[in-house]
Amino acid sequence: MICSEDEDDPFPVDDGLFADTFSQDTVYNLVGQELKIRQVFGANLGVAAPVWEAALHLCRYLEEQAVELRGKRIIELGAGTGVVGILAARLGAAVTLTDLPLTLPQLQANVSANMPPSGWLTTPPTVLPLSWGEDHVNFPSDWDLVLCADIIYLPQTYPLLVETLAHLCKNGAVVYLSSKMRKEHRTPYFYEDCLPSRFNVELVNRDDKQNNNIYRASLRKE
Repeated sequence: MICSEDEDDPFPVDDGLFADTFSQDTVYNLVGQELKIRQVFGANLGVAAPVWEAALHLCRYLEEQAVELRGKRIIELGAGTGVVGILAARLGAAVTLTDLPLTLPQLQANVSANMPPSGWLTTPPTVLPLSWGEDHVNFPSDWDLVLCADIIYLPQTYPLLVETLAHLCKNGAVVYLSSKMRKEHRTPYFYEDCLPSRFNVELVNRDDKQNNNIYRASLRKE
């Protein structure tokens, strides 16, 4: 099945949600790690500013399932505040955090604020811009894991995301995607039709209270 684009933007052009800029520091205790995450709320960052519940759900899932992160090469897409990728780096993964250019200062600040006192177990997390479907070919395909938290909400980006994931997973990377299942943003459509066009997709965890699902996906061999 081919994933087709949807021209309707589910967000208004100017919703005025973040007209004023302010920051909020929050401490999260995850997998035995204390992370201090700054959320910069402002018109430029929009949905990239907050720590979404889907990100925390993914962190808890990785702990509960004892997913091995130490020594793994991991890339996070649409990292936002970076909480998922920073946690993986604190646990010994070699992590690349990616998002649109406007988000990178917030990402880099959170990486710097969360360096362990004894230094990173492997290498410091790398922060890089990545626009799905455009510059993904500048990234390698030798990842172990691809992490995605609450990035499925703009239907016009779904084909671009699938294209990007297919490139990143050429050499066998496993993708974990955590999403609030927003019908108004056609999130179920992405997992039922879009992603399965190229990937084997499995629902591995659901939080009914938060209406949040976690999926594991792997690229099908053509």
